Amino acid sequence: MSGYILIGLISLVGVLVQGKLKSTFKKYAKIPMQNGMSGKEIAEKMLIDNGIYDVKVISVRGRLTDHYNPSDKTVNLSEAVYNERSVAAAAVAAHECGHAIQHAIGYSWLQFRSKMVPTVQISAKFAQFILIAGIFTVNMFPQLLLVGIVLFFATVLFSFVTLPVEYDASNRALAWLENKQMVTETEHEAAKDALKWAARTYVVAALSSLVTLLYYLNIYMSRR
Repeated sequence: MSGYILIGLISLVGVLVQGKLKSTFKKYAKIPMQNGMSGKEIAEKMLIDNGIYDVKVISVRGRLTDHYNPSDKTVNLSEAVYNERSVAAAAVAAHECGHAIQHAIGYSWLQFRSKMVPTVQISAKFAQFILIAGIFTVNMFPQLLLVGIVLFFATVLFSFVTLPVEYDASNRALAWLENKQMVTETEHEAAKDALKWAARTYVVAALSSLVTLLYYLNIYMSRR
């Protein structure tokens, strides 16, 4: 029962952090950039300033769907971020370009995470089904639960490897925004706050996956 409570508490924290993230970005989306640049323009300038000319900045549907795709070298910005000229748009655009820079310089944590993707895709596809089946058959066939735990561990590891990747991208974004005088001091603090809450969603996700792993491991150790 305590395991369920802990998972529930972390899930609640996750919901609260997600809510704070959305409200924070909504707040800073209303603050216009004094330089008048859109998210697209911020991204393109940051790439050029870092000597990256083979990455395209494109618009994608959705909200908070922004990401960098290393396979086709594209910085994908949600429609709002791509077009808006706000502090929130600048922060997100610069953050995604931070990932493009990581890719260009061969940032070790990003390379490690990229190598994990095929394994995590397999884990995400089968782990949950195997874990559920393993719980129901743990007294007769505990090895099945163990297989599920091993598969799920890949997802947990991926969540923690993601943390330095995301924090580093944010640090690169904030440093560039400040060093190139893209933002005022007030705008810089706002961008820092927005990216801080974005990073915390990854922290909560990592902790949630770890607690869930320990819960399944405890079932295996106590009943095998």
